[in-house]
Amino acid sequence: MNNDITQENLIPVVLMCLRTTEGEDEFSHAVKELESLCEACDLEVKDILTQTLPHPDNSTWVGSGKAQELQYSVTGTESEYVVCLGNLSPAQMKNLQKIVGVAVWDRTNLILEIFSRRARTREARLQVESAYLQFMMPRLTGMWQHLGRQSGGGGSRANKGIGEKQIELDRRQISHRITELKKELAGIERTRDVQRSGRARDGFSHVALVGYTNAGKSSLMNRLLDMSGSSEDKLSEKKVFEKDMLFATLDTSIRKIAVAGRKPFLLSDTVGFIENIPHDLIKAFRSTLAEVKYADVLLIVIDSSDPHRDMHKRITDDTLKDLDTMGIPRLYVYNKADLLPEDIRLKNVPGSGVVHISTRTGYGINDLLDELKRIFESKNRPIDAVIPYAQGELLNRLHLEADVVSEEFVEEGTHIIANCPPAIFDYLKTHLESYNDTTTSA
Repeated sequence: MNNDITQENLIPVVLMCLRTTEGEDEFSHAVKELESLCEACDLEVKDILTQTLPHPDNSTWVGSGKAQELQYSVTGTESEYVVCLGNLSPAQMKNLQKIVGVAVWDRTNLILEIFSRRARTREARLQVESAYLQFMMPRLTGMWQHLGRQSGGGGSRANKGIGEKQIELDRRQISHRITELKKELAGIERTRDVQRSGRARDGFSHVALVGYTNAGKSSLMNRLLDMSGSSEDKLSEKKVFEKDMLFATLDTSIRKIAVAGRKPFLLSDTVGFIENIPHDLIKAFRSTLAEVKYADVLLIVIDSSDPHRDMHKRITDDTLKDLDTMGIPRLYVYNKADLLPEDIRLKNVPGSGVVHISTRTGYGINDLLDELKRIFESKNRPIDAVIPYAQGELLNRLHLEADVVSEEFVEEGTHIIANCPPAIFDYLKTHLESYNDTTTSA
């Protein structure tokens, strides 16, 4: 993707925004977010029309009069698309498109388009394609009307033109492709399970970055990678793409964070959440978001400078609830503290479950790492074991990943007392029982 989009590359569009029961502030925020989504899709907003109705019009979504006004705006601005704030039924989209004379996208359509452009890994591309096909399936009707005229005929065949045959063909092809995609994604998920099991055996704690889109998750990962001390070449390979826009990254990335003087851990960056994210898209990305379910800690990143941060927090919490993550420890990370006036910038209080940071200046990052250490240590389990001398690799792992209380060289091996992360405790206990019976837990 070319990140240096010039003004000439942008496609002109008109926004059509319908307000029903929303308050003024809520509606204004939704309109601005739709503008940001258009920007992320390389669309230039030429005009914004609004309509207030008690409920969407069944036929044209905004009513025939406003639809005609929209057509005038499209013509006057020479726009190529209409983008609607809301989700239109197939009939509403078809009728509105017929009036305005250009393609009509609703909010779901726009988000799917962004995702299709940003997906990089094979898994993400397959997930986006699956979501898009499921979105398109009920919208095939009307796409082939130009083929539907048929002379003659009678009886039950009188209303079955070529167009209907084409629709049925497309539906069969889409259904077949969706089935293929499900099989391919299932295979990728099995591979992911194997990789996940391998990481669990390594014993590193797993931290997942989650939060509203453009809150700074990727920026936080890159800041922690900078602190890990890799060479410049390796660091550039490990860093993830970051940009001040909605859905800058889609693919889940997992990196090892090894800051000097601290226990290493694995950090995963996940796709950002957004209000009213398309249901099919959530379903399609469930396997990617499943990384969140297996995390030891969730870092919920929130843009502290955004006036709607409380709403973003609520949406994130609701999405995590749907993903069945309620038992996982959480740390709320309020990013972009440098954008707040110093007199209202909150100080970090150890153990509060909240930390204020700035990925740009580095403010609060060490406080964040201290909070993670506290959470990791709260989950540690004591182990008292004799490690046979032939198993020196296990001893090295304990020194690297556990807190060693004491060790003593005895005839059978190294007698060690340590506090271990759960994964290492389970691995050592199972492994050492075959050598001796001195492994116990307190």
